[in-house]
Amino acid sequence: MEDCIFCKFVSKEIPTEIIYENENVIAFKDINPKAKIHFLIIPKKHYETILDIDDENTMKDMFKAIKEIAKKYNMDEKGFRIINNCKEYGGQEVMHMHLHMLGGEKLSLNI
Repeated sequence: MEDCIFCKFVSKEIPTEIIYENENVIAFKDINPKAKIHFLIIPKKHYETILDIDDENTMKDMFKAIKEIAKKYNMDEKGFRIINNCKEYGGQEVMHMHLHMLGGEKLSLNI
């Protein structure tokens, strides 16, 4: 998608601090963090929402990324939160499917 900022991160048209990358997925720091650690994990292929993903390898790679990131950033022992906002009522602001990974501190239920 031409106007999708996340697609521009994937293509490296817009630089971002990528903290994880494999064939199908990249992860980077959220520019407006809601926790001490706040990463976004996105598929490289543009899917507007989680409901649009039709490739099981993409989902497998996203969850593989979660596990590897959790270990790399020492969130595997105390825990973290994964959030997906889907469409307007779910609070999705960028129409490129993404998972929020939050941790590094005890999270309240209000995040």
